[in-house]
Amino acid sequence: MKLTRMLSKKLTSFWLMSLASVAFVFLFTAVLSFVQLTYEFQQQKVSEIESMLVSHYEHDNTWKLDSWLPPVLIAFKAAEFTLIKDGEPFFEYKDKNAHSNIVTYKKLINKKQNIVMKMTLPEPFTLHHVGWYELLIFGIGIIIIALVVRFGFYWFSVQLDGIEHLAQRSQKILKGEYDKALIEKGLGQPRVINRALTRLLQELEDVSKQRERFDQSIRSNTFLDPETGIGNRIFFDNRLDALTDEQKMTMPGVMYFLEIEDLDLLQQDSSKEKIDEMLSLIILSINQVLSLQVNSLFARRSFNQFALIIPQISQAEADRLASKLLKVCLRQATNVIGERNDFVHLGGAYFNIGEDKAILLEEADMALRAAQFQGTSSWFMYDKGALDRDLSKGSVQWRSFLENALVSKRVFAFSRVVFDNDMLEQHREITCRLRDTQGHLIRATLFLPMAIKCGLTPQIERQIIEIVLFDILPSQRDSGLKFSINLSLDTLTSRAFIRWLTRTLLEYRHLMPQLIFEVNEIIVVNHMDRIKDTLDMIRKMGASLCVDRVGQQVVSAQYIKQCHFDFIKLHKSIVRKIHLREENQLFIRSLMGGLSRNNIVFGAEGVTSLQEWQTLQILGVNVGQGPFFSELIEEDT
Repeated sequence: MKLTRMLSKKLTSFWLMSLASVAFVFLFTAVLSFVQLTYEFQQQKVSEIESMLVSHYEHDNTWKLDSWLPPVLIAFKAAEFTLIKDGEPFFEYKDKNAHSNIVTYKKLINKKQNIVMKMTLPEPFTLHHVGWYELLIFGIGIIIIALVVRFGFYWFSVQLDGIEHLAQRSQKILKGEYDKALIEKGLGQPRVINRALTRLLQELEDVSKQRERFDQSIRSNTFLDPETGIGNRIFFDNRLDALTDEQKMTMPGVMYFLEIEDLDLLQQDSSKEKIDEMLSLIILSINQVLSLQVNSLFARRSFNQFALIIPQISQAEADRLASKLLKVCLRQATNVIGERNDFVHLGGAYFNIGEDKAILLEEADMALRAAQFQGTSSWFMYDKGALDRDLSKGSVQWRSFLENALVSKRVFAFSRVVFDNDMLEQHREITCRLRDTQGHLIRATLFLPMAIKCGLTPQIERQIIEIVLFDILPSQRDSGLKFSINLSLDTLTSRAFIRWLTRTLLEYRHLMPQLIFEVNEIIVVNHMDRIKDTLDMIRKMGASLCVDRVGQQVVSAQYIKQCHFDFIKLHKSIVRKIHLREENQLFIRSLMGGLSRNNIVFGAEGVTSLQEWQTLQILGVNVGQGPFFSELIEEDT
């Protein structure tokens, strides 16, 4: 534990310095005392000999100096001794063992006779030698000190371990990993702080759940029908507007109006529970049929009328789909309320690019009335000969065309600039188009649904990534410019593609900060378990993650926290005429409130006017893209 080791080392170092300071003071005092005592002891020896000589001359002692003085000098370990009378020495003594460090004392013994004593002694320290006993005691002392220091270090580490646990939990909280911080309660100390963190995290979790339920309730009440759980009239209008540009349809497809006759009378004749069961079964069956249709729309327009929009579908497929929808509705209704001849009617209107939205609604309504005029449960398709010839191609022709385009490298990258609040380029979203043998560009909205049916989206998106990594990024002078690339479900679940992507991202890891990978919200919500590992791998490689088309469906925003997305792009159905639609503004406020603690950049797709962009900025949206900012730009490769 890094923090614990650091604090333990600092405290142990402080402790050792304190001990060393105290030991130094004691040792210095002891040395001074030892020096002083040895010199005083030597002075005492000199004084004793002086007193002996004074006594010898004052009492006229008959003992000769040669008889008693040399043994005394030997006992005192004198190096030299001289008695001087009137400047002339008359008694000398010299030790045979030479001493290098000596101290000389000179004393007046007798004033009358003018006798001076000169005595040379070795320094007190040279008389003492350190023996094995002293060394043993010194070594034992060092070992005891080392053991005490080691024990102190261990004790400090144990005591500070609780602080490290608190630091780890706090770090996870700062990173926004509240769930992990709550699960790992640990052994944090002081325990009062640890328990306080646990309680606060628990309360925060409860508040987050309540906020999420509240936000989900707001979005549900705004865009969902409370009885059936599918989109309501507002939801249908938003999604339909997203498919238009200046009230003109931007892609081909079909619109159905499905109406259940006399539903209010049936509720009076039968129990409400029975009718609710029938509606649930019909809606479930329709959703199962539409599960194979990409970007399909199913909503309730009124009490007994439902609307369906299926883009990117040929007229022949629309006829087969209408027949299938009618059959599943009649089958489920018969199972609950019995067989009825004139019960369910389905009217459809096929539309092409550039058709007026209002006219399309009228045509779908006329088709529904025509089906009702037939007198039995039936469907009717309004046909005005609007058939997209490209969509009328068979799957075999499409597969052949797409495979030839991939082999011939006829995938071309286009980009749309995404701007921030200061109208500076934030990043560029990459899309692609194919070029046929005549040199005509084919838009992605046309060939991508066919590529999904043929299972060729991984190959197409692989070429797009290669174009960005190998051609576009190396040619950019600005190393801070970012590019976003969309990934489909087939791509994210392809093992071969994931292996290739992992190797490529490792090889070009220095370019990862410039890449953003975008995933559709519906894909993330419905296939979280299948793609989460891949998204985590991309994020760990250093690239950013973005979820787009947010708000296309009414779902919980919990997936955004689980996958750690860096960017959110609102679907254009939410953005379209946002300045006039308070319910869409409420949706954005609710979404931002639930993600306020996450460091997420909010963006908007399909911005078409200054009023929309100003309203989005007021709501807190950071970046925007769409016709208001720029059109598609072909990248130089």
